[in-house]
Amino acid sequence: MKFLSFIFSVFLLSILMFGCGTSAKKGNTSITDSSEIIAPKPGDISPADFKRYHDGVQEYFEQKLVKRGFNGGILVAKEGRIIFEAYQGYANLKTKDTLTKHSAFHLASVSKTFTGMAILKLVEMNKLSLSDSLQKFFPALSYKDITVRELLNHRSGLPNYTHFMENLGWNKKQYSSNQDVLDYLIKFSPPGTGRPNTHFSYCNTNYVLLALIIEKTSKMPYADFLQQTFFTPLHMDDTYVFSMEKDSATAMPSYDARGRPEPYMFLDTNFGDKNIYSTPSDLLKWDQALYTDKLFSKATLDEAYTPYSNEKAGVRNYGLGWRMNVYPDGKKVIYHNGWWHGNNNVFIRMIRDSVTIIVLGNKYNPLIYQSKEIANVFDSGLKIEDE
Repeated sequence: MKFLSFIFSVFLLSILMFGCGTSAKKGNTSITDSSEIIAPKPGDISPADFKRYHDGVQEYFEQKLVKRGFNGGILVAKEGRIIFEAYQGYANLKTKDTLTKHSAFHLASVSKTFTGMAILKLVEMNKLSLSDSLQKFFPALSYKDITVRELLNHRSGLPNYTHFMENLGWNKKQYSSNQDVLDYLIKFSPPGTGRPNTHFSYCNTNYVLLALIIEKTSKMPYADFLQQTFFTPLHMDDTYVFSMEKDSATAMPSYDARGRPEPYMFLDTNFGDKNIYSTPSDLLKWDQALYTDKLFSKATLDEAYTPYSNEKAGVRNYGLGWRMNVYPDGKKVIYHNGWWHGNNNVFIRMIRDSVTIIVLGNKYNPLIYQSKEIANVFDSGLKIEDE
């Protein structure tokens, strides 16, 4: 009876999360108004399978994370139905504010998934093209033959601003903006990593420039465009783009592996590559919306999940804002990791199995990246290779 009661409670939680009364199935949504997107109705899972999945994830959580100092939140779902969700530790280690499902974590590079998809939304709106060159938006840039697509898939060959701003004399007592990064590229033309579209080279500069392109083409601040296009329609009520002026006093702090606070520094005001705060619950809404055709067309999603760097053999690759593993049998795992200061996290989408694995932490713990092993609870023997 206790188990049946537990199943019923989780079922009610899922219904409340995804909207009571909708008859939509995966791939279709019901829209109550023009500004709202309702996620697909969670899929059916037998009680036996639910228990097997739940027990497997719980065992991993308790043995591999909690016992090894995890401070953060975890949510694992299948077919949109929450299998396991838990929060361990504190949002603030000094005041002992307990983490809850509404505690928003710095997503670090998982923010790139939103920036990349925002660009693709503007493509769908005919505001820009993936083949547009950088000079269309930034005529003074000296770097030639780089397109929007090559910013998205990290094949631009541009230098990384997280290194060159300091190396070129930026005053570290002053916060840098995205425009400052662009100005330094124009003024100094620091050397990059090679010719465009010859090889993959992960570079945060790409996404800082993409955020500026979003602002130029949408004629809106980056934060407002994401709020209007994604966060509000998807009811991602705990998700926001960080502003030093508005949020520095209230945003969740982060800590190094020893629990020492990580202070703000001069790169903490750049966005596009980082600086979105969110929760596991809100990320599940983002994940589920990407299974519908109401936010993006199938053609757009297929392009986002296409592997663009095939110079090296192996399953690892990168799409348009997404890391991925592409297996010989055609199976794809779409994911992104993140790390900034003491924040580190994983966001894994096992597309064929409709499994979502979200682990967010605000006290640095490298074991968070090993949470990819949870995939084996659903697909025994699956090996996810990451960077």
